[in-house]
Amino acid sequence: MPNTNIVLADTLVGEQPKDWLLHGPTKRLIDRYHYHSPKVGVVASYTPKERDVKDHFGIFRGVDQIESFAQASIASCGTFSQCKKQNLKPKDLEKDFTPVFTHVGNVTFHNYLEKGQTFVNIGIIKFYKFRQMICDGRIYRVPAGFDIDAYFKNFTDERLLAYDLPNDFKLIAELFDITGVAIKKEIFNSL
Repeated sequence: MPNTNIVLADTLVGEQPKDWLLHGPTKRLIDRYHYHSPKVGVVASYTPKERDVKDHFGIFRGVDQIESFAQASIASCGTFSQCKKQNLKPKDLEKDFTPVFTHVGNVTFHNYLEKGQTFVNIGIIKFYKFRQMICDGRIYRVPAGFDIDAYFKNFTDERLLAYDLPNDFKLIAELFDITGVAIKKEIFNSL
């Protein structure tokens, strides 16, 4: 039975990714949430560190871009929605469920990212039911010195869906049908 004394935030904005993602600090590829509409989508940023580009020519790998997008969208938004539904904190949800990345649709890379280049993941929720979430979205490189928090402070769902960004944001990747599901631990452990 859900705990009625738990107070959860209305959105992920202002929340710490470490509190919503099970990933350890070297595998967590989200620094901050800038916009979140629980039924529509999310904007989250990350700046690749030295460890992220080590032994890869100083370039942030495409597979890590997909992982960052998945963490920002299906993992963060899915965990948030399930916690709200069950009135649980993420750590409590973790006791019963394991998040599983189940599908990647088409991904098109238009450019690359280097160490220190901040980017935003814009994830749009296409489907959410029975702990499964499917998102489409894009990754954009943010100009150096740009105030991401200020820009997204008064953002709207309509602007999110239109990818309404300044012209100097550089499109890095387009992602489709990124899918994840929270599987009950007893089922996961029997696989």
